[in-house]
Amino acid sequence: MAGGESADGSSTAPAGGRRSAESAHDLLVAEGDAAGDYLERLLDILDFDGDIDLDVEGERAVVSILGGGDVDRLVGERGEVLDALQELTRLAALAETGQRSRLMLDIAGYRARRRSELAEVGRKAAEEVIASGEVQKLSPMNPFERKIVHDAVGLVEGATSSSEGEEPRRRVVVSPAS
Repeated sequence: MAGGESADGSSTAPAGGRRSAESAHDLLVAEGDAAGDYLERLLDILDFDGDIDLDVEGERAVVSILGGGDVDRLVGERGEVLDALQELTRLAALAETGQRSRLMLDIAGYRARRRSELAEVGRKAAEEVIASGEVQKLSPMNPFERKIVHDAVGLVEGATSSSEGEEPRRRVVVSPAS
């Protein structure tokens, strides 16, 4: 039945956006819980102290490991260990929920700090390109980093950005807007 009234006069309207939004949120919470359990076990194995924080931001589960000392070592150089742990955590969530995961993992605030740094890189590059009129090719970045730079450049009128190259050497190119 598509909706309307049943024989007893009660509504048979479809669940609509609210119930499906709740279902999507519930799935993200389950994804975050599975990821949190996996990461708790990992921290126990490594004998690292850290707290797990679970959240949902938009259409993505966000899991953070908070703490200092040993936990910082899980970030690695330029976030390589963090990226690998994020992929492993996504696989753990997939095994638990049966759904492909897009969760974001942050450790010791690394991604938040990196987001701020990259937004500044994008803004400065855009301003320099506008002032000089010359194209600027930035250092290679992973997809997460490139998106932040593209978003920052997009906020500066008179500049545009694109990506070139192949992973892992893919980079953002900032150009004057035509």
